[in-house]
Amino acid sequence: MRGKWAAGISPRNFTWVVQDQLAVSERPGGFAPNHRRVRRQEEIIWLRVQGFTRVVSLLPSSHNLAAYDEGELASSHFPFGPGGDQREVLADIYRSLDEWHQAGERVLVHQEELGDRVMGVVAGYLLWSGRLPGGAQSIVAVEQLVGRQMGPQGRDVAAQAVALGVAPTHKRRAPPRGAGTGR
Repeated sequence: MRGKWAAGISPRNFTWVVQDQLAVSERPGGFAPNHRRVRRQEEIIWLRVQGFTRVVSLLPSSHNLAAYDEGELASSHFPFGPGGDQREVLADIYRSLDEWHQAGERVLVHQEELGDRVMGVVAGYLLWSGRLPGGAQSIVAVEQLVGRQMGPQGRDVAAQAVALGVAPTHKRRAPPRGAGTGR
């Protein structure tokens, strides 16, 4: 491969959530009827060239996992479907993201499309990990990063992080001196 294609192409709706550490996008190769094998290969190449060490799939099915293995890109699968109490799956996702962050991995999280569920998962992670102090701040931050409003389904997912508490390895930072004092 030569030229610009040697570097691959970025996945659609690619967005950094934590710069150079955690990103989100739609499923490499596109979603459902728009999925293309060649595009998936190009996007996996791009992820490797960009230094990604892991892809986290939240799809209910195992689609793409074999392609990640073929592309020599580690992957993890956390089936995250609608309905029911999702706190146990979220706790597993958050603990794993935290471990990978501590190990210096560069991680991409995806589902079929970049929608409310993925947005809610990463907003909840920002809250759970102590990176942001409250649910409203994490939701607004993710909305601004992704460039679209999070719907009720995503807000419900993010709210479940509150029930999980703060990660045991993270303590919330005190606000900077003078913050909120009107000085």
